[in-house]
Amino acid sequence: MDTDTGHWRLTHDLDGFLTRAGAFLQAQPALHTVPLTVTDNLRRRGPHIYGDSVPEFGVLERDGLVRATVFRTPPHRMNLTALTAEEAEALAARLAALGHRLPGVHADRDTAAAFSEAWQRHTGAAATLRQRQRLYRLGTLTVPRPVPPGGPRIAVEADRDQLCRWHDEFVAAVGEGSFRDAAAWADARIADGGITFWETPDGTPVAMAGTTPEIAGQVRVASVYTPPHLRGRGYAGAATAEVSRAALASGAQEVLLFTDLSNPTSNGLYQRIGYLPVADFAVYDFTGWSAPA
Repeated sequence: MDTDTGHWRLTHDLDGFLTRAGAFLQAQPALHTVPLTVTDNLRRRGPHIYGDSVPEFGVLERDGLVRATVFRTPPHRMNLTALTAEEAEALAARLAALGHRLPGVHADRDTAAAFSEAWQRHTGAAATLRQRQRLYRLGTLTVPRPVPPGGPRIAVEADRDQLCRWHDEFVAAVGEGSFRDAAAWADARIADGGITFWETPDGTPVAMAGTTPEIAGQVRVASVYTPPHLRGRGYAGAATAEVSRAALASGAQEVLLFTDLSNPTSNGLYQRIGYLPVADFAVYDFTGWSAPA
């Protein structure tokens, strides 16, 4: 059942959410890449792909038009599209009054900061900036030179164990706990053809790069990983360039990726490949919660 909270309509109904907000999200597919890809994954694979809890969605409407959206796949952080400080304040007040407990937020830099400040005021929670991110869009693809020996190959069922190991290593390397089983992640990526290895001439995988399925004309590069002992040899750049090329060849209008701004190596690499800055985002963690008076 939907719950109206002022201008916000909150729901667990994915289809209803997409009926209301789909056109809004698709109007700016780059800025809305996360809600587009997550809701598409939920639609195709079911509501529990990211965890056992029921996903939550919200739409902010004003004068009959969608102004913003929110979604959360518990136990993950909440994701917000762009809000003014006043809109962030109103949402924090309503969610706190409803007793929501949030582990954090991911949004564009200003929205994330405004909501985190409002959440602290309304709940007594502490908000900690976990990561500063930059969203990039591919301009003119440039393959890094020299190209390392070997070539690309799409991961298949026989690579499942390798993908599971690298999933866990990648999660540990980026310092993010994963609420998704490595085997389930590997199975989904294999089914979509969504991971490409760079292999040495003898067929040994030395790096991987993934892409999300195309939705609203955009594809996002994700899960770029090289084991520590193999870094510095150009494998990640070659794999990223290959999946970027393949996304363009498949008809994607935009190829996107997020970077951690604290990592100058990856930011420099992606810019050399041809990725251009779009917007800055931020991730905050929330700890502690006091019930509203």
